[in-house]
Amino acid sequence: MKFDILSQQNLYQGFFRVDAYEFRHELFAGGWSGTVRREIFERRNAVAVLLHDPVADTLLVIEQFRPGAALRDAQGAWMVEIVAGIVEDGESNADVARREAQEEAGCTLDTLEHIIDFYPSAGGSTEIVSLYYAPVDLSAVPTGIHGLPEEHEDIRVSVIPRHTALAWLKAGKIQASLAIIALQWLALEKPPR
Repeated sequence: MKFDILSQQNLYQGFFRVDAYEFRHELFAGGWSGTVRREIFERRNAVAVLLHDPVADTLLVIEQFRPGAALRDAQGAWMVEIVAGIVEDGESNADVARREAQEEAGCTLDTLEHIIDFYPSAGGSTEIVSLYYAPVDLSAVPTGIHGLPEEHEDIRVSVIPRHTALAWLKAGKIQASLAIIALQWLALEKPPR
């Protein structure tokens, strides 16, 4: 099937960028759609990594303030997440996973296993997330507060048992999509010993 981009206009350029597009596309029933206008959130790609200690069967989770969540539900403003970050120019996905694990959790990664690449919201954003799994000894990882002050990061790091993370997931305490996808993958692909 085919589509045509008829126009593109930048509406906003700040920390993020928003462009308006007019397009048309072929229809499943045949023929073409009319002209459609959509605003698209132009965002760099991201990398997320699930840090798991396979010996202790523990996971490293982080919590941080998220303004989008705060505007919907003040109680859910501090979200339970996994380590993640935006890909900067010249960085590989593995570079980002290692950089973010160090910055957000004081953790050094040796092995990375690619899980999946996905669009978190393809209807309105260009972002692709690359999700990774990293087996790591979490017994020596410093919990507490991490993050880069110059990036206004205030990140609480915790190491929790797998069963606790999965119970939180089932109870709806974990609402961040990257963590949800990573934990569901862990439950399916890396069952407890």
